[in-house]
Amino acid sequence: MAAPQREVPHILLVDDEHLLHTLFERLFTRHGMRLTSCYNALKAMEVLKREAHAFDLVITDFKMPDMDGLELLAYIREEHPDLQVIMITAHANVQHAVRAMQNGAIDYIPKPFSTEELVERVQAALARRRAQQETQQSSRLTRRRRKFTIEYVGEHPTIQRLKSMLPRVAANKAPVFIQGESGTGKEILARLIHQMSDRAEGPFVAINCANLPHELVESHLFGHRKGAFTGAIEDMTGAFERADGGTLLLDEITEIDLAIQAKLLRVLQESEIQKVGSTETRKVDVRVIATSNRDLGEAIAKGRFREDLYHRLSVFPLSVPPLRERISDIPLLVDHFIKKYCALYGLPPKQVAPALMERFMRYHWPGNVRQLENYVQRGVLLSADRSVIEEEDVFNDFFADAEPARHKAQEKEELLARVQTIEEMEREMILRALKETNNNQQLAAQKLGISARTIRNKLKRYREQGLIS
Repeated sequence: MAAPQREVPHILLVDDEHLLHTLFERLFTRHGMRLTSCYNALKAMEVLKREAHAFDLVITDFKMPDMDGLELLAYIREEHPDLQVIMITAHANVQHAVRAMQNGAIDYIPKPFSTEELVERVQAALARRRAQQETQQSSRLTRRRRKFTIEYVGEHPTIQRLKSMLPRVAANKAPVFIQGESGTGKEILARLIHQMSDRAEGPFVAINCANLPHELVESHLFGHRKGAFTGAIEDMTGAFERADGGTLLLDEITEIDLAIQAKLLRVLQESEIQKVGSTETRKVDVRVIATSNRDLGEAIAKGRFREDLYHRLSVFPLSVPPLRERISDIPLLVDHFIKKYCALYGLPPKQVAPALMERFMRYHWPGNVRQLENYVQRGVLLSADRSVIEEEDVFNDFFADAEPARHKAQEKEELLARVQTIEEMEREMILRALKETNNNQQLAAQKLGISARTIRNKLKRYREQGLIS
């Protein structure tokens, strides 16, 4: 059984660089996560033997003394298979990436990486874990679950026009491009198109392009042959092959590198794929639906997305409005989600208090319909056996998202936001420690938990790079 979901995600970091632990602790704490540090894999194994259930995620370096990250990964897969692992390394190559993913790592991050990228990929991993736990929980409640067919809820004129187009869009196999902010329901529209088409009995394969490891995007999309590169120990079936005869959703397609975009364009033009490491091509019958939350005009103008690929994909360009532009649909959505979660959790029918509905109607909904659904789910659970969901069941000081951040927290966020990469954070911390100790390198080293020699070497490099005088 999956470990219970914790309100504060708990991460185990395994890396022999002491300064990195201090950096990560500050970074993850700022983003509402808890960190436990181990400086080698053997210590990490001891910690996991005692309390593996306490962790949501392990982040481990690849190259460490005594035992490397792959050996630790193998141990975790054998002894704690529910625990997810992200591999980081300064020795990035395709062989390492493939070995890490094949041995069970859910992501592989080569150094150097920005703090923003690291946090996003960790948050994505935690979100996938929560989704898995919710799926397991849902499977235990299947007898009490009421089945809902896929539908796009809303009566706002923009939604009505969008829904009126779907039967005509679904009636053929031409590509569709759905654009809209995160949380607006782009994937639901894609599934509706598939469900209404003559491909409904075929597979529906959804790929989140933003979450694919950069080194293996081509393999995930088109597949690869055994021996295509070092570490390719068996054939891999790509998404296009799995979706043959059905529909392939390429979610957040604008995150794919330009080189892969060119190959994707050829697949769309020729309706055939070529696996990595193969000279043969294979015809595929796939209806492609792509989505993006980016400004496509800006992405094309800046050279981040191929204009010819966009035109190939956008035979049917659909735009999904944000929730703030269709506030009148909120009561319908709230009612829909209440019914969904009352059925899911076996709770009696409910309604929302007038004060809560008024608050919903005034709220700005940066997370769109997904955020509204999360709030309604929270209200359904916290109201328990009560028939009315009150305002405090949803908007409560206990929850970090209930109110804007306090002034001091905003100041801290603004300060740290100026530090973009791990290297910049490291330099900032060293210089700050030196300032606080009147440039006493020994005291600064003790404060940071590193050696004075490390500080001397870092300062020398900063001077050589012209970063300090």
